[in-house]
Amino acid sequence: MPNSATPTHCPYCALQCGMNLTPAPDGTVEVSERADFPVNRGALCGKGRTAPAVLSSRVRLTSPLVRSGGTLVPATWDEALDRIAEGLSRTRTEHGPDACGVFGGGGLTNEKAYTLGKFARVVLGTSQIDYNGRFCMSSAAAGGMKAFGLDRGLPFPLEDIPKSGCVILVGSNLAETMPPSLRFFTELKENSGTLIVIDPRRTRTAEQADLHLMPRPGTDLALALGLLHLVVAEGLVDEEYVQERTVGWEDARAAAMAHWPEYVERITGVPVPQLRETVRLFCEPESAMVLTARGPEQQSKGTDTVSAWINLCLATGRAGRPYSGYGCLTGQGNGQGGREHGQKADQLPGYRKLDDPAARAHVAEVWGVDPDSLPGPGRSAYELLDALGTDIRSLLLMGSNPVVSAPRAAHIEERVKSLDFLAVCDVVLSETAALADVVLPVTQWAEETGTTTNLEGRVLLRRKAITAPDGIRSDLEVLHELADRLGVEKGFPTDPEEVFEELRRASAGGPADYSGITYRRLAEENGVFWPCPADGTALPTGEGAVPTEETAGMHPGTPRLFLDRFAHPDGRARFVPVSHRAVAEEPDAEYPVLLTTGRVVAQYQSGAQTRRVDELNAAAPGPFVELHPRLAERLGAAEGDPVAVVSRRGRAVAPARITLGIRPDTVFMPFHWYGEGRANTLTNPALDPTSRMPEFKACAVRVEAVKR
Repeated sequence: MPNSATPTHCPYCALQCGMNLTPAPDGTVEVSERADFPVNRGALCGKGRTAPAVLSSRVRLTSPLVRSGGTLVPATWDEALDRIAEGLSRTRTEHGPDACGVFGGGGLTNEKAYTLGKFARVVLGTSQIDYNGRFCMSSAAAGGMKAFGLDRGLPFPLEDIPKSGCVILVGSNLAETMPPSLRFFTELKENSGTLIVIDPRRTRTAEQADLHLMPRPGTDLALALGLLHLVVAEGLVDEEYVQERTVGWEDARAAAMAHWPEYVERITGVPVPQLRETVRLFCEPESAMVLTARGPEQQSKGTDTVSAWINLCLATGRAGRPYSGYGCLTGQGNGQGGREHGQKADQLPGYRKLDDPAARAHVAEVWGVDPDSLPGPGRSAYELLDALGTDIRSLLLMGSNPVVSAPRAAHIEERVKSLDFLAVCDVVLSETAALADVVLPVTQWAEETGTTTNLEGRVLLRRKAITAPDGIRSDLEVLHELADRLGVEKGFPTDPEEVFEELRRASAGGPADYSGITYRRLAEENGVFWPCPADGTALPTGEGAVPTEETAGMHPGTPRLFLDRFAHPDGRARFVPVSHRAVAEEPDAEYPVLLTTGRVVAQYQSGAQTRRVDELNAAAPGPFVELHPRLAERLGAAEGDPVAVVSRRGRAVAPARITLGIRPDTVFMPFHWYGEGRANTLTNPALDPTSRMPEFKACAVRVEAVKR
């Protein structure tokens, strides 16, 4: 490689694949293999390979924009920043601090997420801050906290997957959402391990499975309970493990026994022989894992569903043991770190709880403020968006596009339009940014240094590889300038390493302790797993927590959690008794089919960036409706014909894609597009009572042929 190559990480999903970037003579940036990073070992998907395309001035924002006479027009930075400060200040004065909202993103670096949370609470004094990661893995986080006392997406590195005897993959199409990770599952099978995929669609991932279960959308909870019932009935409970390492088994057992196999088959559509085969394959080897993704989590009962899968792991002794356990496949690039350091409504840095007096005191001391001045917990993401224009009159938004990504999106678009004032910081003019009063162009991944935390809990250093074009500033510079204009002159540095040093102090002693992590360590060690306290003392979380001779006085990080004890004070995991309940909106005569949503390999999230890349658009040019031939025949629809999908919230139209790889009672739409094919026009904002996750994955619809 040329000397100018910079090792860094992809800007997209939670794998945070390693790559090298080299500026080319023609002004473009070349991506090349970085084989030393263990997560992807050099492999990249099409999104990663083409990521530099969004650096082009042809597709990105290059100047601040302000609204004038109904149109966004170029402006100076001072003019744009002054207008934002005036808008937020006016709202605070006229309606109080909680009338100012802040909405962040799971793609923001740890430094940005930390500073955004601090800005909301110290400068604006508002409790109304949340982020789009609430739509990602909040149910898995809530379930993990209940069971283990700690939430980290994967409690083990990806490299452990091929060494397991069996993996149950629930509601994940990782062959399309994070393709480089598929190699770990291929290696699992090469090592004679078994892959079981649970998905209502025959996805590219399901095609790799030894066993594929196709449950009705929204019935994953019943499925997990039915499997646990069989574990009990067939005498496969690890009684010694349950006695020594858990509490609450009897109540969870009683709840599961109400879900006998034939009952579960009627609910899920999964035949009893497949249920029995799943239990056999899961329980026969010495080690096994359950990995969940958005399928079971994006439900109005997502937390209970995760708890049911964790209960299966605990009852069989599969958690806190080598090559075993429950894990969540985080979606967004910094979905893990993004919620650990303060941009979530109830969170302070270090994964501290905002309503904990000791946590407030610790963080307030780092910030140099009175603990009593910090506001309490605010609204969750959908509730915050739903309050726009009423209780919340002004909004500062960074790194999110809720007009496309939020459930009941047409309603959220109207709420955004009803704001007194909207300011957006983004790389491109997203659909949400196009509605703003002020839009600020900010630096991208390759133009700035910062840290992210991938799905394994591995904290990584993204390095600056190129200089941003003139007229572009970083989010940290924006928050510094706004804080200064709003009367807080200190405490908002623009240097990311300086911010990270403060984050280390703020996280010290918290569940997500980064205090022993430095930029130098991240560069030298290819990332460090949290928790990693500064003093080198071991936390009660398992292998990797005890310093070695080589790392004496320095904590090595914790790649594997829970091998010695769980994070509850008594060291034991908690069974959580749960029972099946229906989706919030069951099909009926008017809306007889279930809609489920997801991603395709060539696009990412709301598509704000990937839809600007020619190669990706050629591979995935627009939305579609995937439906079974039987349903297509009833409609009289042929492949490619436009069909309308209608829910109680709206109507979306897209070409039909007819396949035997989906249940006859289900249709699928990808959610990357705006306009008439916007899938989230249809989705149901029914919220999980614990995680406040909306029910993206199941809502009642009807499908109609469209004549044009």
